[in-house]
Amino acid sequence: MNIFMVRDGVVITPPVTDNILEGITRKTVMELAKNELGLPVMERSIDRTELFICDELFMTGSAAQIVAITKVDYRSVGTGVMGPIAGKLREIFDQVVRAKNPKYAHWNVEV
Repeated sequence: MNIFMVRDGVVITPPVTDNILEGITRKTVMELAKNELGLPVMERSIDRTELFICDELFMTGSAAQIVAITKVDYRSVGTGVMGPIAGKLREIFDQVVRAKNPKYAHWNVEV
């Protein structure tokens, strides 16, 4: 799984040099955030203290796809529910992986 934080309209995720999984889902979400939502995506280390003050926090992975993190150490993240950016990304991602978005048809392989 990979972690993403949204702070002041910027989607932030750790760089691969932070010993993370360089996953397909991570790359896909980064691309969708930029291309479909027009959001800046920044790769940088995330300090633990930032988790308490960010607007949104979510994880991505092949099996889980996009999952909101609503609490850290019993403290609510943002409003305590999935935020609007994570929600939009989840919706777009779902359309892409189910081959319902022709713009990304080249990402889908029929089996």
